[in-house]
Amino acid sequence: MIAVLIAMTLCGAMGGAGLKAYATSRKKLHVLMGLGFYGTGALLNIVLLKFLPLTIVLPANALTYVWTLIIARFAFKEAVGPLRWIGVTCIMGGLCLLVF
Repeated sequence: MIAVLIAMTLCGAMGGAGLKAYATSRKKLHVLMGLGFYGTGALLNIVLLKFLPLTIVLPANALTYVWTLIIARFAFKEAVGPLRWIGVTCIMGGLCLLVF
């Protein structure tokens, strides 16, 4: 279930990245990919809620912010300051407390 949780959050981040790519390129493929990833993430969320408590699944969505930061840094070459990396560390620590 942890792998599905990770996939759900990654899909959410990839959905945002697809829409960001569309905003700069205006290629229909990017918007379709973005919406497809968002939809897949939503479906995985529903599946997870069948097997895991809401108090795990919903807070785990915070992992989407971590993926988004990584994608922004490496795919879009955005600057990511040290405070944001500290924020990622805090999110990861909180998720470890919730999930494990």
